[in-house]
Amino acid sequence: MGKVTGFMEYERVEEGYKPVEERVKHYKEFVVGLDESQAKVQGARCMDCGTPFCNSGCPVNNVIPDFNDLVFRGDWKNAIEVLHSTNNFPEFTGRICPAPCEAACVLNVNDDAVGIKSIEHAIIDRAWDEGWVQARPPKHKTGRRVAVVGSGPAGMAAAQQLARVGHDVTLFEKNDRIGGLLRYGIPDFKMEKSHIDRRVKQMEAEGVAFRTGVLVGKLPEGSKVTNWAKETLTPEQLHKDFDAIILTGGAEQSRDLPVPGRDLDGIHFAMEFLPQQNKVNAGDKVKGQLRADGKHVIVIGGGDTGSDCVGTSNRHGAASVTQFELMPQPPEEENRPLTWPYWPYKLRTSSSHEEGCEREFAIATKEFIGEKGKVTGLKTVRVEWKDGKMVEVPGSEQVLKADLVLLAMGFVSPVASILDTFGVDKDARGNAKASTDFAGGYATNVPKVFAAGDMRRGQSLVVWAIREGRQAARAVDEFLMGFSDLPR
Repeated sequence: MGKVTGFMEYERVEEGYKPVEERVKHYKEFVVGLDESQAKVQGARCMDCGTPFCNSGCPVNNVIPDFNDLVFRGDWKNAIEVLHSTNNFPEFTGRICPAPCEAACVLNVNDDAVGIKSIEHAIIDRAWDEGWVQARPPKHKTGRRVAVVGSGPAGMAAAQQLARVGHDVTLFEKNDRIGGLLRYGIPDFKMEKSHIDRRVKQMEAEGVAFRTGVLVGKLPEGSKVTNWAKETLTPEQLHKDFDAIILTGGAEQSRDLPVPGRDLDGIHFAMEFLPQQNKVNAGDKVKGQLRADGKHVIVIGGGDTGSDCVGTSNRHGAASVTQFELMPQPPEEENRPLTWPYWPYKLRTSSSHEEGCEREFAIATKEFIGEKGKVTGLKTVRVEWKDGKMVEVPGSEQVLKADLVLLAMGFVSPVASILDTFGVDKDARGNAKASTDFAGGYATNVPKVFAAGDMRRGQSLVVWAIREGRQAARAVDEFLMGFSDLPR
């Protein structure tokens, strides 16, 4: 490394945030990234550790020590080349990835990890500013046609990789804009959608054809999954028109809470609430938009989606926001000798929590209470875990006021009817059944149909979706051509 003793000389520098009172008034990004000198210092903290666990901690296996060193040396142009060699969209991961690479950093054994995510963020933002991110159209066309169904990060990564080796790729999206969960799940204040739009332009220049508002297969009646499709295609049509099909839709089936009072007005899935605000931010008019203005909001679910509901509710002007988590409160500091280099169990406080939120742990909802068909409160009970089982704490029941309840308890599987229309076998969790073995990787039981991303592995991270999209692209390329030069 360029600065062998850097990890002993320099402290970790975190990215900053704009003040709460300023940022809750809008939906724009508010992270203050590292400047050039700060990024250089963070790059200098990367150790000459021999075995860089950060590489394996990162699902796309970013070559982290190399780009850290290049930033330290001021060679930003080669840094983006190294970063792009493993990650098609570092502007996505540099903003919304939880950074498992940092948990695996060797320095994290007994000190603060290298700010890998902040360095990645700095590299890609500079690359766009300098004009280094250019389209890479293929030199030769293969004449093979590939359909990619679902335009989230897995679909975008697969489509870009396949287009770059000369295949004619069409990317289908049921909603009115490209991006999947990136577009209609992640709030703009965490990632503005201009980042998706400029990648779409790059991919169009590389030969990818985008078709929005097209539902492939069918959704069950009464489905709460976002769908602004104006056209429907059958799997038979895709089989006829394409040489290979990759299913890269999301795990969109939200986990429900079937307790008494669930049918009251004012109780909604998070993915009914969040997409509407993103559409409004894009300039659309949403009739009857779900709003939190002046309401007492309870978010059920303590993960990232719940946090996104908290941040959006605060920007609406909610009277109060409370977030429920079924599990007990984690420790503020992880047990590093026990967990390193794996993802640690510890309390995580998001920027949305800092903007205003009461957090309740070890609490369960027993019943929704309402008047005249509308929710007015929740009957709750405290819980504890004994012998691996959740038990209620006697005498701990209480009623909490609520005008709006948002269910953010995760996603259980893809929409089953989509897989059923293709005839794809499902695993025990309802995901598309397809292995990641080198031979026939990502192939389903249906000839020439592949599956990747959340549709195959279940609810997961954006960085895992990019990895699966890239690997599925290689598998499809090998299936079509008999070999592949694409990286696995």
